[in-house]
Amino acid sequence: MAFEFGVFLEFPRCGAQSDAEAFAQSFAQADAAERLGLDAVWLAELHFAPDRSIASAPLVLASAIAARTRRLKIGIAVVVLPLCHPLRLAEEVATLDHVSEGRLILGVGRSGIPRSYQAYGIPYSESRERFAEVLEILQRSCGQERFSFSGKFYKFNDIGVVPRPAPNLRSRLRVAATSDDTYAAIGAMGLPIFVAVRLGTLEELGPQIEAYRAAFRAAGHAGRGEVYLRVPIYVCDTEAAVTDPEDSILQFYRALGAQLERSAGLAGMRAVERRAERGQALQTISYPDVLREKVIVGTPDAVVKRLAELTRTLGLSGVLAEVNCGGRLPIDKVMRSLKLMSEQVAPHFR
Repeated sequence: MAFEFGVFLEFPRCGAQSDAEAFAQSFAQADAAERLGLDAVWLAELHFAPDRSIASAPLVLASAIAARTRRLKIGIAVVVLPLCHPLRLAEEVATLDHVSEGRLILGVGRSGIPRSYQAYGIPYSESRERFAEVLEILQRSCGQERFSFSGKFYKFNDIGVVPRPAPNLRSRLRVAATSDDTYAAIGAMGLPIFVAVRLGTLEELGPQIEAYRAAFRAAGHAGRGEVYLRVPIYVCDTEAAVTDPEDSILQFYRALGAQLERSAGLAGMRAVERRAERGQALQTISYPDVLREKVIVGTPDAVVKRLAELTRTLGLSGVLAEVNCGGRLPIDKVMRSLKLMSEQVAPHFR
């Protein structure tokens, strides 16, 4: 299977920027990804974070990108399943897959941001059970012309989703693995995973991925299990320019740390003490530590070397490159980095 090189967009909106300007800038990056020959564009789902993102409706954004591109695969990373009504989601996903002519890759997850659950009136403590039910219903809608379901939260009898999803849509499902216990659970299901280092470090991913692959093998699935890394990548012309994204990246991780610390004691959160400790650590993290543990920043040669090392040690099937972590980089620098990544980094992985 060919290595998949994609770009991850949060649709950031910063400072006095208008929503219209923020949409235009991110759509321009998607257009560039198509023009420069990248494999995929990935869209976040983030709610009620006006200082960070306007990507609250990724399926709508994906439909818009499908209409303005012809080749690019369009991924969601991720649809927050517990916040969705499963039948409405199945209908919209099937519609988007037809509109995009089969270019959709559907990433799903629970999200570690409890404020979204609070706003939607859904207890975060129910997120695991709700995720499991919605995922099962979504998979049944892909594989069966008509189906029934009876669970704790949803009950349906003899339902047929219209339009019919493409027969291979289930093979384009991917699941975000975030907590230690989810790696093995997803491996047992035989689904590909997304991994990232929001809380931990790149080095910590190895044992977690091995747990996923061990469960994948134990369940008798063919292959070894596909792993896709979401990671901030900034490619610059000179070594001196590695400081370009410093303020944006540090602002992101420190804000994330404060958010983690605040949410650690909420109902439904596991490993509360560890979450609080990591939240505190992120609020004082240094840029050298970020460069070493969480991101890939440097000249094209340096980025190729670091990404090749991670691909080899982790057995990666692809990467989702965050080209503007923190959302504060000027658009000209974002577009320059995207061009360098497309022309001088991505070709080494094909």
